Amino acid sequence: MENFVVSARKYRPQEFETVVGQSHITDTLEHAIEENQLAQALLFCGPRGVGKTTCARILARKINERDGSTSEDGFAYNIFELDAASNNSVEDIRELTDQVRFAPQVGKYKIYIIDEVHMLSSAAFNAFLKTLEEPPAHAIFILATTEKHKIIPTILSRCQIYDFKRITIEDIQTHLKKIAEKESVKYEEDALYLIAQKADGALRDALSIFDRLATFTQKNITLAKAAEVLNILDYDQYLNIVDLAHQNKIPETLFAFNEIVKKGFDSHLFIAGLGNHFRDLMMAQNPQTLSLIEVGDQTKIKFSEQSKSWNAQQLIDAIEICNHADINYKNSKNPRLTVEIALMQLSSLTAVGGDSKKKNS
Repeated sequence: MENFVVSARKYRPQEFETVVGQSHITDTLEHAIEENQLAQALLFCGPRGVGKTTCARILARKINERDGSTSEDGFAYNIFELDAASNNSVEDIRELTDQVRFAPQVGKYKIYIIDEVHMLSSAAFNAFLKTLEEPPAHAIFILATTEKHKIIPTILSRCQIYDFKRITIEDIQTHLKKIAEKESVKYEEDALYLIAQKADGALRDALSIFDRLATFTQKNITLAKAAEVLNILDYDQYLNIVDLAHQNKIPETLFAFNEIVKKGFDSHLFIAGLGNHFRDLMMAQNPQTLSLIEVGDQTKIKFSEQSKSWNAQQLIDAIEICNHADINYKNSKNPRLTVEIALMQLSSLTAVGGDSKKKNS
């Protein structure tokens, strides 16, 4: 059986142009190489899965290519990677600083990539200080970390700092589309949008979820399947409950809520999500604020349709009811009842005299 390679490794960028969502950094690094203005110590900071190690490796290879220290088959010499999570002692750093003193046999530079640098012990940091302050002309250090605040200020002041940002939902979605086409995976746009949302700005997480869903759905990723696997209440559930509430169907609304609880969803997350749904409906009423809704295009159309049934005051009242239930949830001796009262109030909003009924909160 052929070994399966996860998408995060299979499609790891090999050039700066293919790095997703970090153009402010990749452009700067490319110019620095061209102008020969690259600092000898660089620190890449940012959340996990946004391309720090990838950019470090591309940069190291680019320096090597320019330097002539790449073999004919593309193997890059003079690149040393150290994982500070497992090599965090003083001895490990002393071994590294001893190595740094020697000039490379081929080419001009030796490049040291130190990943998870915040894991170094304070003694190891101190042992590294002098080398970082006065590095030999042939040494370039690229440090990467997810926790910049754990690095001592004396190290920070000696590095050129590059802050990687979380990748936007749209950028992740576009990248997933390209990979889906290469892998012959059918998909619904809104399903990929949901994956991108769940990844919270980390492309590696998005690719991991994508692989799992491609396997589970046999290469046909739908929004319903994505919501099921990711254990997310899909938008249709909220749309359904809000429609029932609009029709003042209190028993049906409570029954729909019960079905959601039976599937194992947290009631607190449900009421917070319902409040967010009403907020999105309010945004959907005005074309100018439609872009503030973080959902896929097909779902936006559904939101716009549903928002026409409610007036602005009803939506404000609905948001208040959900917010009130969200705040009171943890202090309640019967949290489920708190949510059910909120649903009954929501189902009374559009009834005749509903405004006066609501104000019991």
